[in-house]
Parts: sequence; C-alpha cells; structure tokens
Amino acid sequence: MKIVRIILAIIVLALSAYQLITETFVMPYLMFVGAFMLVTGLVELQKDRKGGFLGCVVVSLFLFFVSIQGFLMD
Repeated sequence: MKIVRIILAIIVLALSAYQLITETFVMPYLMFVGAFMLVTGLVELQKDRKGGFLGCVVVSLFLFFVSIQGFLMD
C-alpha cells in the first residue's frame, strides 16, 4: 500500500505542476486524486480509524463523480 500511495502522490504532484505551468485543466488529474484519496482511506481503515476512512472515501467518490461527469459533458 505504501508504494501505491507514493506512486499516486508523485503522479498528482507532476500533474499539478504541469497544470500550473501550462495553465490548462487536465481532467484525468481528478481521477488520480480520487484514487489517491481512496488508497489513503484504505490505509486509514487498516489503522482502525473509521472517521478518516469515511471522509477519504466520500471525497474520493465525489471526485470520481465529478471527473466522470466532466468526461460526459465534453
């Protein structure tokens, strides 16, 4: 799980930097942030932190919903 979190964090940072430099909105960026939040929520669940798990999963589902809706709007 730790390796997955590190890889997703690097991808999110790289896409954020790209978005800041080019000033364009990258839609798949939200998918990676959603995946990162989901993995973080699963780590919180393994540590028996139910509140952190629930918050991360809710945010993750919202991000997935927004990114899918953004794909369908284009």
